[in-house]
Amino acid sequence: MKNEERSVGIVQTQYFTFAEPPNLMPLECGRSFGPITVAYETYGQLSDARDNAILIVHALSGDAHAAGYNSPEEEKPGWWDDMIGPGKAFDTEKYFIICSNIIGGCKGSTGPSSIDPETGKPYGIGFPVVTIRDMVDVQKALIDHLGIDTLLCVCGGSMGGMQVLQWVVSYPNMVRLAIPIATTSRLSPQAIAFDEVGRRAIMSDPDWMNGDYYGKAVPSNGLAIARMIGHITYLSDKSMHTKFARNLQDKAQYGYEFVTDFRVESYLRYKGDSFVKRFDANSYLFVTKAMDYFDLSQPQGSLAEALTVVKAKFLVISFSSDWLFPSYQSKEIVTALRKNNADVIYMEIQSDGGHDAFLLEVNQETRLISNFLEHGRK
Repeated sequence: MKNEERSVGIVQTQYFTFAEPPNLMPLECGRSFGPITVAYETYGQLSDARDNAILIVHALSGDAHAAGYNSPEEEKPGWWDDMIGPGKAFDTEKYFIICSNIIGGCKGSTGPSSIDPETGKPYGIGFPVVTIRDMVDVQKALIDHLGIDTLLCVCGGSMGGMQVLQWVVSYPNMVRLAIPIATTSRLSPQAIAFDEVGRRAIMSDPDWMNGDYYGKAVPSNGLAIARMIGHITYLSDKSMHTKFARNLQDKAQYGYEFVTDFRVESYLRYKGDSFVKRFDANSYLFVTKAMDYFDLSQPQGSLAEALTVVKAKFLVISFSSDWLFPSYQSKEIVTALRKNNADVIYMEIQSDGGHDAFLLEVNQETRLISNFLEHGRK
């Protein structure tokens, strides 16, 4: 473990189980489901007034481990460690931070790799199709379990931003401040297309076996390709030029055969192979499908109408080079909020980082978020 003064240090993942039969949880797809286990971590201390709780919601491949280290041997901290800790944007000396793994995931919360108590086998493709709203409903059950009536803030980037938007619509009286980052109120056809290609890569892998691969060879080739496709969308043209250009990988000239010639090829293969070691292929199918179905403007017919119930103050952040969720989509959210006279601050950060900029532009995000939280809590 790295010795960092501003780290939250060693943290323990906790688990909460609810929706035990017969008290199953109704899902948006029409099924009732349970039991449901939620993996979560907390950082900082809940105030006596229980008014300093902040919920961090993660993106597609994230999990509950947002900050600190789960053991002294862990080499890398949680996925948003640069933002969570003493003196950081989400200052654990002021706030009580909660982050949970989504339903449908594979990092401790109930998902397709979990054991179905009725069969004693993993759910696999028989797991119910879950939505962003279902994810938020599960988080609400966790917040209730923690004895928190009102969240000071809900914040997340990418798919996490979708959950932020769903929170302020589903539970408007529970959220004081909302920070959706690099997100959208509904996926574009282009984004849905990339998700579908990724799913096809997995489902075309012979080892996928209609989702029944647990205890056997996993569909590693399909999942690696899906991750490679997805990762391209997280970068920008300029960031790829900066990182890789047309540089060759460990050679002085072209191989003139189907080998890894370019550095960018090697990078994508590394990303694909490393992803296979930490993520479940079926979870990738279910989570991307949840993103595809997300459309906050429905069933009302317009985003502005859907947001009429909102009571939270907003900080909306986008990034200039993000072509997966481009800034115009954040501006659509801002416009709809302003039509409802909502209190909203909008900032487009100039960055070459592409969609991944929400994980990279720590200094600018820290200034924005720290000020927003400090003024918003008063």
